[in-house]
Amino acid sequence: MLRITEYIKDAVSGKVCRPFNGTIVIWNLTNNCNLSCKHCYASANQLKNNGLSRDEIQSLIQQLKQSDVKFAILSGGEPLLRDDIFDIACELKNAGIKTYLSTNGILVGQHNIDRIKEQFDYIGISIDGEPEVHDAFRGRIGAFEESLEAIRLCLKNDLRVGLRFTLTENTQGSLPFVFELAEREGIPKIYISHLVYSGRGGDLHDLGKEDYKRAVEFILNKSFEFVDKNIPIDVVTGNNDADAVMLLNEFKKRYPDAYDRIYERLKTWGGNQAGKRLLNIDSEGNVKPDPFFSDAVGNVRMESFCEIWNSNGILTKLREYPRRLKGKCGGCAYIEICNGNSRARAYAQYGDYFAEDPACYI
Repeated sequence: MLRITEYIKDAVSGKVCRPFNGTIVIWNLTNNCNLSCKHCYASANQLKNNGLSRDEIQSLIQQLKQSDVKFAILSGGEPLLRDDIFDIACELKNAGIKTYLSTNGILVGQHNIDRIKEQFDYIGISIDGEPEVHDAFRGRIGAFEESLEAIRLCLKNDLRVGLRFTLTENTQGSLPFVFELAEREGIPKIYISHLVYSGRGGDLHDLGKEDYKRAVEFILNKSFEFVDKNIPIDVVTGNNDADAVMLLNEFKKRYPDAYDRIYERLKTWGGNQAGKRLLNIDSEGNVKPDPFFSDAVGNVRMESFCEIWNSNGILTKLREYPRRLKGKCGGCAYIEICNGNSRARAYAQYGDYFAEDPACYI
C-alpha cells in the first residue's frame, strides 16, 4: 500500500522513517458472501465452503505470531458472515497481532458495533461510486445506502474507519464523487485499489494508459491539496506501485529541495511486497504471496505455516530486491521504488509471474 499523504508529510517535514519489520496477512476467512461484486478476486458467492475449523484457526494464529505477522486484515467473502469472527479477532489480538476488518458494511449495525469496536483496530468499508454505480458494481439495489450508513455508524462510535474504492473502467468517473463524499462525511481515510485480473475481476476492463494517468494525477492532486490545507484525510492506493513513480515526479515539481527525502522514503517503502511482507491465506487454508495469485505455495492443512513461509522456490525469487524481471520492468529505472509492481497481473496476462506488469502506465 502506498500511503500517499503520509509520505508527502514525512518528506516535507524531514521525518526519518524506519522500514516496517514484520508481515501483513490478508486472511479470507470465508468465501461466503451476501453480495456478488463484479471485481471479486475470490469469486465469492452465497454457497458456504468447508472453511478452516476453530481448532485449525487457533493453531494457525500461533504460527502467524511465531512468523512475525504484525497485522491481520480479515476479509472474505464477507467476514461478518462467520459466527466466530469476533472470537477469531480476539485471539489474534491476544497474540499481539493488530486486526483490520475488510467488509461491505451491510452487516454492520447497532447489534454488533460495540464488538467491532472492541476487537478491530480499523474497519474498511467499500464504496465504489455514486449510488447507481456502486449498486450495479456490487449486484444489489440499495447497497450504497447500507454501506454508507455503516460508515456513519462507525464514525458515530469513534471507530477508525475508511472508505475503500476499486478503480476500473466502470468506476473511474466516480473518483471525484468519492473524494467529495469523504470530505462531506468526515471519513478520515480513502483507500483506492487498482484492478487486478483475478477471479471475477478478470472479466472487467482496465483503464487505458492515458485514462490511468489522468486518474492517478487526480488522486495525487487531491492528496497534495489535503496536505496543504491540513484536511485530515489519509489517501492510500494499492495494487499498482507505479503510483509511487507518479508521486515521486509530482513531488519533485512542488518540493524540489526535498526530492531526495521523498526518493529515500519510497525506497524504504520498497514497492510491491507480495511474498515478502505481505501474504494471503484463503478460506481453504491455501497460502499465497498475495490474494490475487493463481497458485498457492502451500496449504496449512498439509504442512505448518512456518514451513510454507520459509520454503524456497517462488518466495525466494519474490524476496529478491530488486526483483529480476523480464520486459520493460526488467530494465526500468524505477525498479527500486515499485519493485516490479503486480506479479499476479503479469501472470494473468502472460502466464509468467516474472514478466512485465501490463498495467504499468509509466
